Amino acid sequence: MARILIVDDSIITRSHLKKILTKLGHEIVGEASNGTIGVYKYFDLKPDLVTMDISMPQTNGIDATAKILKMDPNALIVMVSALN
Repeated sequence: MARILIVDDSIITRSHLKKILTKLGHEIVGEASNGTIGVYKYFDLKPDLVTMDISMPQTNGIDATAKILKMDPNALIVMVSALN
């Protein structure tokens, strides 16, 4: 199964995603509460997949995704948001 990094400023959302994904057999290798930390953790942990919130403090999900893809064009990132 996949090694996953969850990036979301909501601890509740991170908890729910972690529960769902681990129940499906995936390993959560890390969590980040904003895009800046998410970018650093991506390059430190080398996950198979990232779930990325859009609206976060410091660096939003769009900018964090662009930074990751610039350095690793093969990164797999799924945008997850509660925005309309």
